[in-house]
Amino acid sequence: MSAAIKIGIVGYGNLGRGVVSAIGQNPDMELVGVFTRREPASFGSEGGLTFLHVSDLEGYKDRIDVLILCGGSATDLPEQGPFFSKSFNTVDSFDTHAKIPEYFEQVNDSALTAGKVAVISTGWDPGLFSINRLMAESILSEGTDYTFWGKGVSQGHSDAIRRVQGVKGGVQYTVPVNEVIDQIRQGQTPELSTRQKHLRQCFVVAQEGADQEQIRQEIVSMPNYFSDYDTTVTFISEEELRRDHSQMPHGGFVIRSGVTGTNTRQIIEYSLKLESNPEFTASVLVAYARAAYRLNKEGASGAKTVFDIAPGYLSPKSAAQLRKELL
Repeated sequence: MSAAIKIGIVGYGNLGRGVVSAIGQNPDMELVGVFTRREPASFGSEGGLTFLHVSDLEGYKDRIDVLILCGGSATDLPEQGPFFSKSFNTVDSFDTHAKIPEYFEQVNDSALTAGKVAVISTGWDPGLFSINRLMAESILSEGTDYTFWGKGVSQGHSDAIRRVQGVKGGVQYTVPVNEVIDQIRQGQTPELSTRQKHLRQCFVVAQEGADQEQIRQEIVSMPNYFSDYDTTVTFISEEELRRDHSQMPHGGFVIRSGVTGTNTRQIIEYSLKLESNPEFTASVLVAYARAAYRLNKEGASGAKTVFDIAPGYLSPKSAAQLRKELL
């Protein structure tokens, strides 16, 4: 049996905890340590894990095969992706769609220079949904794509809320407009604005004395996150946040409605129903960590997206096994 793939984790929020769990379900992987900006001793002996300060990573260049970056897309990953890919193979879940091309170029430059592989924007959207959009568009060349998210908690949007000045805690739910989904499943192809497809519901705990109206305006006008949607902001207590909003369900649909031949209607749909968004996203990251390791072993370098990586690289099974068992 070949040696286990040695994994390091940067960040220990919900996503980082999910990665720890996912590694435990993959026998071909071994967790070297969790690297945090917080004081490592503050975690005690939680889960029997090794906690180290992020500044210690310099000494682990030859001891970690892939570094999984579990920071947020708003401020963490734009700095961490280009920085850590100078020294490590990396995987991240950067999910600010409008900025992915720019982020790709920055990470690609550093990873190419270092001879490392940096897999960016993995997870389920961007990620698995992206693959399904590409496949559906390629197969039904005459058609229309629709993507719906939720109802569920968006980690990136919730993180963006919590970074607004005066916010103590918060969570954001993406809610699809079900009437529109039903129309598309019936074969209709309506032209829809971003605002017509989803609502965004924000539940916010404000710091004592904070200007709630200012917080509300900053959230609803935030570009790339809320400005293009009908967004509601509801202020709640810390107790309500813990009691009513501690779970992280999510999901969604990718639908393409198209025609073949002489106007024959064809519909492709891919859906996810997730009890835990961070745990599922973490499982995707871990699968792509395996791919990053294998690609780099083959001599590949630079930034990669899910479009660049063949599915076989994600599986712990050999190519022969996959042909026999799954093809």
